[in-house]
This record gives sequence, structure tokens and C-alpha cells, in this order.
Amino acid sequence: MERLPTVFLSHGSPLHALEAGGAGLAWEALAASLPRPRAILIASAHWETQLPMLTGGERHATIHDFSGFPPELYRLRYDVAGSPTLAAHAATLLKSAGMAATVNACRGIDHGAWVPLRWMYPAADVPVVQISVQTSLGAVHHLHVGETLAPLREAGVLVIGSGHMTHNLRDLAGPRDDRGPADYVVQFSQWVAERLARGERDALLAWRDQAPAAARAHPTDEHFLPLFIGLGAAGPAARATRVYSAIDAGVLSMDAYRFD
Repeated sequence: MERLPTVFLSHGSPLHALEAGGAGLAWEALAASLPRPRAILIASAHWETQLPMLTGGERHATIHDFSGFPPELYRLRYDVAGSPTLAAHAATLLKSAGMAATVNACRGIDHGAWVPLRWMYPAADVPVVQISVQTSLGAVHHLHVGETLAPLREAGVLVIGSGHMTHNLRDLAGPRDDRGPADYVVQFSQWVAERLARGERDALLAWRDQAPAAARAHPTDEHFLPLFIGLGAAGPAARATRVYSAIDAGVLSMDAYRFD
């Protein structure tokens, strides 16, 4: 089977599950442009653990891990099969690389996974395994996780990192006189785009120190770390293509990338 590219998505508000908007349409188009995967391995910023963990159930419950949204959002389900075989294989790869990894056969998939997948594969007919992020372990660790999982691409597995290009909910909730894009959001997103275009991985790994307004773009790390899983799984020579670029509510950059 043709080796698949890898992907990084900014999954946005859970409301994207109700109305596709530009991001949903871009996710749909992205999936249509890819060879059909045999399975999906997706890292979501909304599952944080101390060590890598993978969902290992035969079927996945839809986790509504948010509050204060319209009732119809909580009625949505993404009833998709899991893949215990893929989860076990991924865990074995990670253990072989010196990382402790476990499989959780009870956990479902959170909105960081099912919201974009709802538009990418609306029939929910591609098995899914979700992998957690380890926020305290940083970018180098997540790049290594991605590199370790790279062989899955040869078996038709689509590796997706689902987080956010910028994620400052305090600014989202705060008052803004100008609802246009905040300068720091544009600067951070552009800095990442330039580093990806040039293949400057060392700079990306040092993003906390080198990226403009990094602390404001990401008060915490978890939503940026899935980028490194997608990047690592793509391999050192991968070409980055930005397939969607937009800013929601002035402060949430919705950039999405594929790595070939």
C-alpha cells in the first residue's frame, strides 16, 4: 500500500462539529486528497497522561469533554470502531524504543479527535486509535513518539496530530476592541510556517525560547505538542504543506498541515 502522509490539525471549538465552516470543509478536502487509510492513529491535546497511552477498545464511546454548548452538540455521536491490534502494535513500537506505553481498552475518543474526523470520514468507517500526549515531557519527546510510530504509515495508517496552532482561551474570553486577528497570533503562526517550510526542526523544538509570543500563543503546551507527533512520523525529509489557514475569534489560529 502507498505510504501515507501525516497530518497536523487545529481542531477548533467543538461547535465545528455542528457546522463545518472553512475548517471542516478543509478537513473534508484533505481526507479526499489522501489515499484511503486502513486505520487512523490520532493524538489529541485533550488526553494528557504521564506516559503514552492508546485506546484499545473494539468500539469507541464519543466523549463530550466540554460544557456550556447547545444541547444538539451533546446528541452527536461518532460511532467508530477501534483497533486493538493497532493499539497493541503501536504500544510495542514505543516500548521497543524505550518508552513505557500502555493500552486503555475502556476510554473513548474526545472532541479533539472526533470533531475533525466527523468531517474527514463522516461514515465513521475507518478504525481509530487515539494516543495521549505527555505535556510535561515536551517537544523532543513527542517528536520521538512520532518517529517511533512512523513505520505504521507503511501499513496504511494515517497519523494525525490534533491540537491548535495557537490556543489562549483567556484571550478568547477576554474583551477585544478589534475583532481582527491579534498580532501575536499572526506572528506565531507565521514563524511556525517559516520554520516548517525550511525544515528547521531544531528551531521548532526550541519553540518556547525562539518563537515570538510563545507564552501568549500557548500558555500551556498540550495543544502544540501534537504537531511534533505528526512531524516526527513524517520523517526528517518531509515537505510541509499548509492546507488551511484562518484565525477564529481573533486569537485561535486554525492552521492545518500535511507532511509528505
